[in-house]
Amino acid sequence: MAEKKKTNIILFSGDYDKTMAAYIIANGAAAYDHDVTIFHTFWGLNALRKDEKLQPKKSFMEKMFGKMMPRGANNMPLSKMQFLGMGPKMIKSVMKKHNVMPLPDLIDMAKEQDVTLLACTMTMDLLGLKKEELLDDIEYGGVAAYIAEGEDGAINLFI
Repeated sequence: MAEKKKTNIILFSGDYDKTMAAYIIANGAAAYDHDVTIFHTFWGLNALRKDEKLQPKKSFMEKMFGKMMPRGANNMPLSKMQFLGMGPKMIKSVMKKHNVMPLPDLIDMAKEQDVTLLACTMTMDLLGLKKEELLDDIEYGGVAAYIAEGEDGAINLFI
């Protein structure tokens, strides 16, 4: 029996549109029976943040980072055409009109397809993110965990 192909994505961007691209590729690869991992680091971790406001114990600097970063995938900005905050609303309206799945649904689909969602613990420490602030049923690890996943990858992407 042939070994499954692996697709590995480093999600560095915190932009809604780039994160959507990462999840569309991940879901497509999983549909093609690839073993898929998305390594969320730096601003890419915002896709894994829960929408609700939580109050874990944090230092002043950790609280400041938390206030400056979007809470949840649906609140991420666009990489281009912000239009004073109207850009995300406009693109979501166009997506709905064309029956394009919104980012939170793409994340749920990835979880259903057993895509490994890996949160970078080093970045979590730097930005003051706590596990209880991130989605349930994800994995945690550092760069060594990603390298272990990525070294046999047929497809490796940095987004």
